[in-house]
Amino acid sequence: MPSPVDPRTLAAVVAGGAIGVLARAVILAPVSDPAAVPWATFGVNVAGSLLLGVVVGWLDDRRPRLRAFLGTGALGGFTTYSAFAVEAAVWAAAPWAALGLVAASVVVGVAGAVVGLFLGRRLADAPGRIEPAEDAE
Repeated sequence: MPSPVDPRTLAAVVAGGAIGVLARAVILAPVSDPAAVPWATFGVNVAGSLLLGVVVGWLDDRRPRLRAFLGTGALGGFTTYSAFAVEAAVWAAAPWAALGLVAASVVVGVAGAVVGLFLGRRLADAPGRIEPAEDAE
């Protein structure tokens, strides 16, 4: 049976999520041109992918509550897969534009995450490591 979620970690995720959603709303609220909304969402998601890479690369398995707050909470609330999916579906009348948005979101999002992991590892002074190092002996 899985262990229950630590209430302090859950509270950190909820607080981080509220901050992330607020940050996304502040960034996207001024976008009034309907044609620009999908690209604004794209920008938010790419920035979130980069920042999540930094958090994961920097914290690794250390400070799990901070990682939950920043990663699952704040950046999970900041980025939005559902808006991306709906915006791509709305563009179904222009399938090449929709396909371009989807391709750009995936490719640039993953590239942002890779760059973020690189930067985060540099912050943690652990270049090239994905997992904690095992003792060779």
